[in-house]
Amino acid sequence: MRSDFQNSAETDQAGSTGLYCQTTRSIRIEVEPLYLADQSDPDQGYYVWAYTVLICNEGREAIQLRGRHWQISDGHGQVHEVEGTGVVGEQPVILPGETYEYTSGTPLASPSGIMVGTYRMETRHGEKFDVAVPPFPLDCPHAERMIH
Repeated sequence: MRSDFQNSAETDQAGSTGLYCQTTRSIRIEVEPLYLADQSDPDQGYYVWAYTVLICNEGREAIQLRGRHWQISDGHGQVHEVEGTGVVGEQPVILPGETYEYTSGTPLASPSGIMVGTYRMETRHGEKFDVAVPPFPLDCPHAERMIH
């Protein structure tokens, strides 16, 4: 149900797969979070998630990912903001029809939380714009589910 309008944004969730998608200006972002039980220590209030992001350039011009902005909220209401250049040390150029994928991670002090953010993109002509990253839950599979 993707819109072809250049400035449209849509969000959908493929329930059981844990895949969260959003399209802004023909750039589709897909995020899949994964709880890392082997790196977490619930007795110490330490919970770790990995998230894999796929960036799909469905537009007609090349883009370069210049920066990121994340808001990471835990179940205690604490919000941690992260801003930086590129992702995982890279500022990839994504040509029309191509994708870029990376995996990163984040710890929380609670078994539940949520992440949302934006990527700053730049065209070859120097136009900068933000692409929305869909909100995605960080829920420990053994914890009580929270409504985000």
